[in-house]
Amino acid sequence: MYCNKIGNLFGYACINTELSSVPKSERIMTNRSMIKKTFDEKGLKYASELSLLNTSDLIKIIKWNDSNGIKFFRISSEIFPWSSEYNLEDLPDFSSIKKNLENVGSLALKLGHRLTFHPGPFNKLSSPNDNIVSNTIKDLETHGKIFDLMGFEKTTYNKINIHIGAAYDDKKTSLYTFNKNLEKLSDSVRMRLTVENDDKESLYSTLELYNGLYKVSGVPIVFDYHHHKFCTGGQSEEDALLLALSTWENIKPVTHYSESRSDEYREKCKPQAHSDFIYNKINNYNQKFDCMIEAKMKEQALIKYFNTHEKESL
Repeated sequence: MYCNKIGNLFGYACINTELSSVPKSERIMTNRSMIKKTFDEKGLKYASELSLLNTSDLIKIIKWNDSNGIKFFRISSEIFPWSSEYNLEDLPDFSSIKKNLENVGSLALKLGHRLTFHPGPFNKLSSPNDNIVSNTIKDLETHGKIFDLMGFEKTTYNKINIHIGAAYDDKKTSLYTFNKNLEKLSDSVRMRLTVENDDKESLYSTLELYNGLYKVSGVPIVFDYHHHKFCTGGQSEEDALLLALSTWENIKPVTHYSESRSDEYREKCKPQAHSDFIYNKINNYNQKFDCMIEAKMKEQALIKYFNTHEKESL
């Protein structure tokens, strides 16, 4: 199993490169989607067909993960394409989709797998625009509904992780708005919600999230190692990590780890861009948490990292 000597699981996000890098008819993937024009033309029927395939393949990915010793996986938020435009129950294949999700949940619980979500950057509970907030709530509630259909408890063990979203040139007001909009979320979302530190100084460090969010609303913080390099909040990596971990109370925390693509290929790109693989040993400071590796090569990056840095220490 891909965990280190103190029991930290390693996971990967959304796409299995081995299962998806095959002829189209044989691909196993959970992010089949379409452009808006296609959705407008083909509507719910086609969205339902893709959703049924995506949820069916999620079962296959979990089984592949288990047979390869991986018990931590982030589900693609594209599992239901254009879900902002409908309710899941409106899909023609909903009964079969529901059964798939129930099977995912029972399988994950049986095998001891941790499944999480990380909805996209368009989710902005801090926005002063009511339409943006309404769209964010709709998207987050869909994620909560999916976990409910899987039969998971309403805790951050199966987290729904987002960013504050933006500062709008006024961090204090934006954090206040975010905290107020949390009250509009159902328990299905609010009790699973986590927030991570950002990769720009104009946004939110771990310390700012701790003081402005956790201490107000109790939302746990996902510590992102790579982001911290660009937005330290005046803290060391260890201090920021320990602060974030302290917000999880009785649930095992999650961290994110990635490295810069500019270091990997010495090419001109934003230093925040993620590399294909990771090369340095993750310093866990002897703390317990599950680590999501955010590298472009997904499960390949996880396996290579573990075999290079962790396997020999077990």
